[in-house]
Amino acid sequence: MESTHLLGSGKKRVKIHPHTVTAKYATQSPYSPQPSIHTHFPQPGDEGYDDAPSFEDFGSFLEETSDKKRLTEAKRWPLTLFGSKDKAAAPPAGKSGDGGEAGPRAAKVPGKGVEEQLASFGEASVSASRLTWVGLLMAALANGCTVVLTQSASEHFGLGPLFLLLVRSVVQLLSVALPLHKGENPFGPEGYRLRLLCYGVAYSLSLCCAYSSLTFSSQEDVAPAWRLATTVLSATLAFLLLEERLGLADAITLAAGLCGLGVLLLPAADESNSDSQTDPVVFWRGAFGWSLSALAGLWMALALVGYRSLKERVSVATALFTVSWTGCLLAPATAVLLQEGWSWPSSASGWGLVAALVICSTAAFLGVTHGLARIHPALVSASQSLEAPLATVAHLVMAQLAPGAPEVVGNAMVILSVGWLVTMKLLPSRGASRRHREEYEEILDSPIK
Repeated sequence: MESTHLLGSGKKRVKIHPHTVTAKYATQSPYSPQPSIHTHFPQPGDEGYDDAPSFEDFGSFLEETSDKKRLTEAKRWPLTLFGSKDKAAAPPAGKSGDGGEAGPRAAKVPGKGVEEQLASFGEASVSASRLTWVGLLMAALANGCTVVLTQSASEHFGLGPLFLLLVRSVVQLLSVALPLHKGENPFGPEGYRLRLLCYGVAYSLSLCCAYSSLTFSSQEDVAPAWRLATTVLSATLAFLLLEERLGLADAITLAAGLCGLGVLLLPAADESNSDSQTDPVVFWRGAFGWSLSALAGLWMALALVGYRSLKERVSVATALFTVSWTGCLLAPATAVLLQEGWSWPSSASGWGLVAALVICSTAAFLGVTHGLARIHPALVSASQSLEAPLATVAHLVMAQLAPGAPEVVGNAMVILSVGWLVTMKLLPSRGASRRHREEYEEILDSPIK
C-alpha cells in the first residue's frame, strides 16, 4: 500500500511498520534513535512489507473529517459557518451503491470554500465590531447627557443627585423581566453569584461616589477626573487580574486621551492668577469632591474588570438588574451618610427631566456592558471620555462663559484620541487581514489537527 507522505512538500512513497511506535523528524541536527523506540521501516521484499498499513487511508480519513472539508463544501451549506449537524447526519457520497471513492473526491473544490468562508467570517467580525463601537459612542453621548441632566436637576429643580440615582435604580428594576422571560436566574448562575454580587456592589458604589461628587464639585471637574481614574485603573487591573494587555497603538492613543483629560483638570487662568486668599471651606469641599471622583473611578474600574470576567456567564439584562437592586440599597445609605435631603419634582418639566435621565443612563449602561464582551475594559472606558467634552461645553453654555485654553486643548485631544481609536478599530489594515488569512489557511493545511 502506497501513498503520498503528508508532511513533505514532494511526493514520497512511505511504508509504516505495524510495530513502529514513533518517528521523529530533525531539521537542525541528525536524528539519533533512542534504544527503547523501534524505528525500523521494512524494505521491499521483507516479511510483512505488503501487509504494512500506509498513510493513504489515514489521509482520506483526515480529509473527510477535517475542518478544511467542511469549509470547502460551504457552497452547498450557505447558512452555516463551519458545517452543520444536518450535513454530518447525511450519508457520505462515497457510500453509494457503486462503492467508489470518486464521488466525494470529485465533489470537493479545494480553495474556493476556504476563501468564501474566510471572507464571510471577516465580514461578520467587522460588522459586529462596528456595531459595538457605534454602541460605545452612543453610550458616551448618553453618559454626557446624564451628567448634564443631573447637574441641571440639582441646580434648577433642587433634586439631589442621590435621589436621582435612587429613582433611576428603582425604574431599572423592571429589567428583571428579561432574565425571567429567558428562564434565567436573575441573581446569576450558580457558582457565579458571589462574583456577580461584588460586581453590582462595585458598580453601585461607583455611581454613589460619582453622583455625590456633583454636590461638592462642578460637572466640568467631576467628569474628567472620574474618567481619568477609571481608564488608568482599568488598564492596570485588567493586566493584573485578567492578564489582558494593550497593544502599542492602543496604549499611545490612550495616553493622548489621558493627557487631554489632565489638561481639562487644570485651573482656569483667572483662578490661577487670583491673589485673593481661598476660603478653606471651599478648598476642602472641592478636594473632597475630587477624592470622591477618584474613588468612583476605582470602583468603576473594578466593576468593568469584574464583568469582563463574567461576560460568558452573565447576560446584560442580569447585570442591569444586579446594579439596580444594589443601587436601591446603597443610594439611600449614602444619602443618610452624607445627610443629603430628599425632594420630589414639583412640575411636569422636572418629571420629564428625571425620565430623560433614566433613559440616558440605561442606554449608557447597555452600550458599555455590551462593549465589555468584546473590547478591553480600558478601551471601553477611554471611549466614554467623550462625556468630558460634553460636560465642559454644557457648563460653558449654561454659565455663558468663553472657553479658555485648557478647555480648547483638552477637549480637542480627547476627541481626536477617541476618533483615532475608533478609526483604527473599524478600518483594519489589509496587511494584517492578509496575514491572519494566511495563518488560518496554514492551520487548515497542516496534517496535525
